[in-house]
Amino acid sequence: MEALLVLAVLVLLAIPLLLVVALVMIAGLRRRVAALEAAQTVQVAPTPAGTIGRAPSAVAEPPRAPAATREPSSEPSFLRPTAIPAPAPVAAREELPPPAQPARPMPPPPLPPEPTVPPLPAEPALPNLVERAIGAVKHWFTQGNVPVKIGMLVLLAGVAALLKYVSDQGWLVVPVELRLAGITVGALGLLAFGWHQRERRRMFALALQGGAIGVLLLTIFAAFKRFDLLAPGFAFASSIALVAGLCVLAVVQNSRTLAVLGILAGFMAPLWLSTGSGNHVGLFSYYAVLNAGIFAIAWYRPWRVLNLLGFAFTFGIGTFWGVLQYDAAKFASTEPFLLLFFAFYLLIPLLYARRQPAGRRDLVDGSLVFGTPLIAFSLQAGMLHEQPMTLALCALGLAAIYALLARALIARASYTVLAQSHAVLAVGFATLAVPLAFSARATGAVFALEGAGLAWLGLRQKRWLPQVTGALLQLAAAFAFVVGADHWHQDQRFLLNPTAIGALLLAVAGFAAAWSYQRRQRHDIALAYYLWGLLWWLGGLVHEIGRFFPHSAQADAVLVLAAVTAWLASEVQRRMPARALGVTALVMLAAGFPLALLQSDAHQQPFAGYGALAWAVFAVLGVRSLLCLRQGSGGVARIAQFLWWLLWPSLLSLLALWGGGDARLAQGWTALLVTLPWLLLAALSLWRWNVLRWPLGAAFDPVRLPLQCVIFAVLALAWLFGLTLAGDATPLPWLPLLNPAELAQWVSLLLIARWLYDAQGPAPLQRLRVPVLAVAGFIALTSTVLHGVHHWGGVVWDPTMARFSLAQTSLTVLWSVLGVIAWVWGSRRGQRVLWMVGAVLMAVVLAKLVLIDRQHLGNLLGIASFIAYGLLCTVVGYLAPAPPSAPPTVEENQ
Repeated sequence: MEALLVLAVLVLLAIPLLLVVALVMIAGLRRRVAALEAAQTVQVAPTPAGTIGRAPSAVAEPPRAPAATREPSSEPSFLRPTAIPAPAPVAAREELPPPAQPARPMPPPPLPPEPTVPPLPAEPALPNLVERAIGAVKHWFTQGNVPVKIGMLVLLAGVAALLKYVSDQGWLVVPVELRLAGITVGALGLLAFGWHQRERRRMFALALQGGAIGVLLLTIFAAFKRFDLLAPGFAFASSIALVAGLCVLAVVQNSRTLAVLGILAGFMAPLWLSTGSGNHVGLFSYYAVLNAGIFAIAWYRPWRVLNLLGFAFTFGIGTFWGVLQYDAAKFASTEPFLLLFFAFYLLIPLLYARRQPAGRRDLVDGSLVFGTPLIAFSLQAGMLHEQPMTLALCALGLAAIYALLARALIARASYTVLAQSHAVLAVGFATLAVPLAFSARATGAVFALEGAGLAWLGLRQKRWLPQVTGALLQLAAAFAFVVGADHWHQDQRFLLNPTAIGALLLAVAGFAAAWSYQRRQRHDIALAYYLWGLLWWLGGLVHEIGRFFPHSAQADAVLVLAAVTAWLASEVQRRMPARALGVTALVMLAAGFPLALLQSDAHQQPFAGYGALAWAVFAVLGVRSLLCLRQGSGGVARIAQFLWWLLWPSLLSLLALWGGGDARLAQGWTALLVTLPWLLLAALSLWRWNVLRWPLGAAFDPVRLPLQCVIFAVLALAWLFGLTLAGDATPLPWLPLLNPAELAQWVSLLLIARWLYDAQGPAPLQRLRVPVLAVAGFIALTSTVLHGVHHWGGVVWDPTMARFSLAQTSLTVLWSVLGVIAWVWGSRRGQRVLWMVGAVLMAVVLAKLVLIDRQHLGNLLGIASFIAYGLLCTVVGYLAPAPPSAPPTVEENQ
């Protein structure tokens, strides 16, 4: 029964496929017949007239022209059968005119038209991607052995169905041991085949060998971790054997890729084969074997990437384990491995240099030469952090080792660079041994100053090694400073404590190194050192402020620090021009904006507490900074003064905002006080520019327009925000246009209009000033009417006031009056655009009456709005019934 079902399924699958193939083949035959008919039509062309009945010839004879139009014969005249005229008398012959110039030969008559040949069909366009895909499918189904193709498709479907069936029946259940054994046998076969092909197809063979050993490692992992078929010891030993075999294959075949794969697999094996026992002795013993293999490979092959991988994995995993699981009780079982790993990677750079060609043995693997002692000693310091004297002795031991290596290699010319590197490390560890007996903060100070000195010495001698060492010492100084963070709480006095002095010495060292590089025109490195020093300068002092100042005074102290920093940077820039110094002064002056907000958060307004004193210091030092920036700063000085003039109205606005709230002033008065500093600055920019151009003078003139753009943009935003305020004028009564909020708005609007009509104003906006000001005035009048409805009509000031008929009627009357004024004024002055604006506004009011105001027809206000609109339209119809005539065009004038 099941066989019949399968057969039925196959038949059902085959029938539609056969139908598709038949249809496609029929369509192809039709196209071929049509092509043959077209070709036959082209070959049977119409026969020209006059050729019927002639025998066909191989070469067609050209048709003769008719007698009337036949060309004159090209034969000589003496051969033509014509009568000879009698000779003329002599006298008559003399009266004959001179012979005329020979006439140009007449063009031959046109040949009869050739038989008409139908034009060739246009070349079809190239098919797109979809058409090509459909064509490929069609080609597959219509070309070649179609039955076999269809049969294979049906067979695949049948096999897939059969496999699913037997799988559902459970007939394919194979023991996991047999499956893993089969995979292992297959991987070994691939490994053997790869070894066999190592000389014929090298890249293919190497990839095959690496993949085979990777499959074997994964099989061991699955058998141990997933199925518990292998003991931990056997799985570990098998992994080591496979890794060792891969390394041997790499060395024998000189394949760095295989070696890298082997080392990666070797270092990852303990991670995926881990049982969670935490046996660090076994882990480090295994890594010792791996590093011994790397050392052995380094003896024969100069593979730097292999050395770096071993170094990174060994010390990376060791550091990770030490952070998570190390304690003092494990020192005796951990220290030998640290010394062994240090010895490996102390000697591997020597082997790397030895394997280089004779002329290139000065090539130093700097990552291992300098990285090994730094990381190993850092780990040692973590293990002996409670024994500083022991750690100092370790530093002396390292200094002695590197001094001996330097002494042994310095006499060999091909190892000069390596010997110099060891000498630098010897000096560095000897220097490190001294401050280890003292605090970490003192160590950082010594390192920083020594790094600055080495940078200066390297520049003087034009050698890069002391410069690199100096940079490393700067980093080591920072590390030492951070390590001493546990002792920061012992400081008692502001600035006069080891922490502050250490941070300042780090900053001084960075600035000194920057100065050295700047003098040698090494601007990029000088900038890096300068930023490093500035980081310690600001970070150290801000940290001191945070520790010794109360919260309410911290923002004030930071403001003074910003002013002092800007002043110092600008003073140095005046004597030694450098762009970074000018930018520093600029950033410090710009820091006044966020610091003013922090002061407001700390004590309600910027001038409370010590804020007034801080801003006084900031003003004095800021002016001095701007005076210093006048020389050689260019755009930086202009930007600084630009921000300077924007800072003070912002500060005064914050003060006014606080004063209005604290004094419980009405909202309208607060809005006026907040806007007043910006109104004053806008007036100065329009009529007293000389006040704002100081201290830069004429150099600040190019910034006039950008400064005005920012000022009037602030006023425009304040104007828009003021539209949303109720604008209470308590204790005075609210009067239209004479209340404080609207006074600020109308003065802002007038100043903006004056700026737009100024000759030095913005050209793009000046072209739009009339519509912009008209729209702004319309919005301002609408706001005034709504505020009157609120204050005089008692309607609540929120978006729901639009529901009240008083608001809607007031808007209808206002807009109608404005529309009528524009309509009549445009008609009387002959301004067609103004007349059209009035007409559009009246149309809008009409739409408002029909859509909105009609719901208020049940009360007097709604009725009044309709009546008012009707009356105004009647007045307009009487005064200006038609638009003014358009001005004549150029063609009409002509």
